[in-house]
Amino acid sequence: MKKFLIFALIASVLSSCATVNPYTGEAQTSKAVWGTAIGAATGAATGALVSGNRGAGALVGGLAGAAIGGGTGYYLDVQEAELRQELASTGVSVVRESDNIRLVMPGNITFKTDSSDINASFYATLNSVAKVLNKYDDSTVMVLGYTDNTGTDAYNQTLSQQRANAVAAYLQGQGVKASRFEIMGMSSSNPIANNSTASGRQQNRRVEIKIIPNK
Repeated sequence: MKKFLIFALIASVLSSCATVNPYTGEAQTSKAVWGTAIGAATGAATGALVSGNRGAGALVGGLAGAAIGGGTGYYLDVQEAELRQELASTGVSVVRESDNIRLVMPGNITFKTDSSDINASFYATLNSVAKVLNKYDDSTVMVLGYTDNTGTDAYNQTLSQQRANAVAAYLQGQGVKASRFEIMGMSSSNPIANNSTASGRQQNRRVEIKIIPNK
């Protein structure tokens, strides 16, 4: 009976919150809903263990777990949707990961060559990022600078740090609290493309912003 209640609760959450993807026409379930379902299962199991009435305990625990499990997922879902809307056609990639959102900003549209001066044409894009960060302010903002593997390690480290600093400083200038930031120069580590080709090196020259909800 206990297992039946848990499975029924999960099925109810998933079926009631499934949506249709407007591009593919297929039914889908958001990450927030999966978080809710996982929370429901965990809460139901815990409630059943601590309650004298196992059926009632599973139900109450499941509902509480659903609310908690859906929280972070929903917080990320709404930010992801707004970032995709704000950054459409800007050249910035919005990558949703399990517990964070990553913005990938190609160096060729963000900075002048071998410089940490932000291109004036990129200000509007950073303004859009700042707008969303200010709206959803319960998160840590990691700004990571990357280079390709040409040049010395010392030069690449300095340039990647300066570029990360420049992006963070601009966002702070748009009202994003400095206390939210972690800023790091990553030099040529973690390439996302092959450094043996010109196009690959161009992709590796980038700044990434990782948005991580506070626990």
